[in-house]
Amino acid sequence: MSTRLSQLFVRTLREDPVDAEVTSHRLLVRAGYIRRQAPGIFAWLPLGLKVRRKIENIIREELEAFGAQEVHFPALLPREPYEVTNRWTEYGDGIFRLQDRHKADYLLAPTHEEVFTLLVKDLYSSYKDLPLSLYQIQDKYRDEARPRAGLLRGREFSMKDSYSFDYTDAGLEVSYQQHRDAYERIFQRLGLDYVIVKADAGAMGGSRSEEFLHPTPIGEDTFVRSAGGYAANVEAFTTLPAPARSFEGLTPAEVLDTPDTPTIATLVALANEKHPRPDGRAWTAADTLKNIVLRLTHLDGTTELVVVGLPGDREVDMKRAEVAFAPAEASAATAEDFARHPGLVKGYIGPWSPAGAVLGEKSSTGIRFLLDPLVADGTGWITGANEHGHHVFGLVAGRDFVADGVVEVGEVHAGDPAPDGSGPVELARGMEIGHVFQLGRKYAEALGLKVLDENGKLVTVTMGSYGIGVTRIMAVIAESNNDGKGLIWPANVAPFDVHVIAAGKEEIVASTAEALVGSLEESGFDVLFDDRPKVSPGVKFGDAELLGVPLIVIVGRDAAEGRVEVWNRRSNERTSVALDEVGAALESLR
Repeated sequence: MSTRLSQLFVRTLREDPVDAEVTSHRLLVRAGYIRRQAPGIFAWLPLGLKVRRKIENIIREELEAFGAQEVHFPALLPREPYEVTNRWTEYGDGIFRLQDRHKADYLLAPTHEEVFTLLVKDLYSSYKDLPLSLYQIQDKYRDEARPRAGLLRGREFSMKDSYSFDYTDAGLEVSYQQHRDAYERIFQRLGLDYVIVKADAGAMGGSRSEEFLHPTPIGEDTFVRSAGGYAANVEAFTTLPAPARSFEGLTPAEVLDTPDTPTIATLVALANEKHPRPDGRAWTAADTLKNIVLRLTHLDGTTELVVVGLPGDREVDMKRAEVAFAPAEASAATAEDFARHPGLVKGYIGPWSPAGAVLGEKSSTGIRFLLDPLVADGTGWITGANEHGHHVFGLVAGRDFVADGVVEVGEVHAGDPAPDGSGPVELARGMEIGHVFQLGRKYAEALGLKVLDENGKLVTVTMGSYGIGVTRIMAVIAESNNDGKGLIWPANVAPFDVHVIAAGKEEIVASTAEALVGSLEESGFDVLFDDRPKVSPGVKFGDAELLGVPLIVIVGRDAAEGRVEVWNRRSNERTSVALDEVGAALESLR
C-alpha cells in the first residue's frame, strides 16, 4: 500500500527554524522529519522514523552477520552499579540524576557497561559460554551544557552499543576486530566517508580505543593524519619530545626591563626593538616560554592550580587538557585565583625569579609547574621573571629551572611529526560516528564477572565496548546529501523508493498517477504519492525537493500521450519515459 501525502502526518516549512545552526538541523525540521521539544530533545515524525529504522536495520544486519545478539535494557537505571565503578561520581554534571518516591537514586543511562556486565554475570559462569557479543539500539541521555546542531549533539539520542565478553586477551582481539570490520561495512553501506583514528578512552577506560570520524568542516573533533597512514584525534596525539641539548657555551640568563608586555605579541615586538638577538635573527613567539595557569577541579570538589609552560607560539588545547588531567576538570584560572596567589604576576609568570626560586617544590607559591614535551633540557627561552614589567632572556631548561613533570596540553600544529615516524601531520575536522574500545577487565573486575576456565580456575572476563550514534549518523547523512533546495537521501536509507507527483488537475493526470502507483507497488517499490488535489505543481515540486526521496516521477501534461517524467534528484536530470518503461527506468537508477 502506498503512502499518500494527503494523509501523511507531515507539514513542511518554508522558513528555517531560528535555532538551526547546521544544514542537517535546518532541513530535517523543515522537511518534517523531527520537531524540537526542548533544547537537544526532539520528537520523531513518521518520515524521520522510516529513515532511522533503515539505518538501524543496516547496523543489525552487519552485527548479526558475525553472531552478535540483540537485547534491550531500560534507560532508567539504579545508582548502585555506577557507584561500584565510580562513574556515578566521574560523570559529574554530565548525566541526568533523579529520585523515585522512596528517595532511591536513579539515572538516565548515558551508556550501559555496568548492566551488561551484571546481566552476563547473572547468567554465565563457564568459559564454554564465551565468546559472547550482545548489542542494543536504545536512547541515551547526557546533560549537555550546550546542546547544539540538532541531532548532532543532543541530550537524548539513539545509540547502538554492543559489548563483547571473552576470557582471554586473544579472544578480545578477535571480538574487537569483528566489530571493527562490521563498522567498516556499515559505514560503507551508508555511503559515509570515514577515517579511523587513535582515540583516548576517557571515562570508558580500557587499553585500546579507536574512533570512526566522518571528515566534515562542521565536525566537533580535530584529528591529525600523516601521508604515511598515522591518524589520531588531538586528545590522543603523542608529541615527540624535543631532544636535549648541551649546556656548554650557553650564556647566563639575564633579567631585562620589558614594560607593557603582558602578551606574547607585545613581548616579541619589544624584544626585537630593544633587545635584538646577537645572531641577527628576529625573535619569534617560538622563542618564548608561555606559562599558563589552569584550575583543576577534582571529583571531591577540591581545586588546585597548576602552571603549564609551553612554547609561546602554541596555546593550551582544553580538550587535551581534559584528557591529561582526567578525572579532574580543567579550566582557565580566574581573577579570584590570581588574587589568592600574589606570586603569580599575570602576564609575567615564569619558572624562575631573581631570588632564584623555581615553581614547584621549591616555589613559594606551592603551585605545581609542568612542561610541554617540546621544552627540552638545554633549550633557552624568553619568559616571565615573576615581576611586573620584567622578563628573563636566555633562561635554560634543566640548568636554570626544573619542572615537576611533563604534560601534553599544547595544541597540535600542522607539520608536527607523527609519533610513529610516518611524516608530518595535517589537521582536519571530523564528526564522531563510531567508537570501539578494548575495555579489558575494568568493569568485570569491579562487578565480579568471572568464569571457570579449562582448568576449573576462576578468571576475570575481558570486555570490549562498541558504540555507533544512530541518530547522529542520520544527521551526518543529511549533512552530506543535500543541495540548496532540500535533502537527497541515499537510496538505501531514503524513506521511500520513489515519490510520484500528480502534477495537474486533469482527470487523465489523476487516473494515470493512480494506475502508475499501483503498478510500482506490485513491482516492489515503496511509493510516496503526492495526491493532494488542491496543491499547485510548484508547491508539490518544492516539497519533493525538500523531502529528499532520490527518485521522483512526475505525472503531468504528457500523461495523455502515455509518458511521464523521471527526475533523478542525485544528478538533477529529468527524462521523459513511456509509462510501461517507468519501472525499468527506476530500477536502473536505484
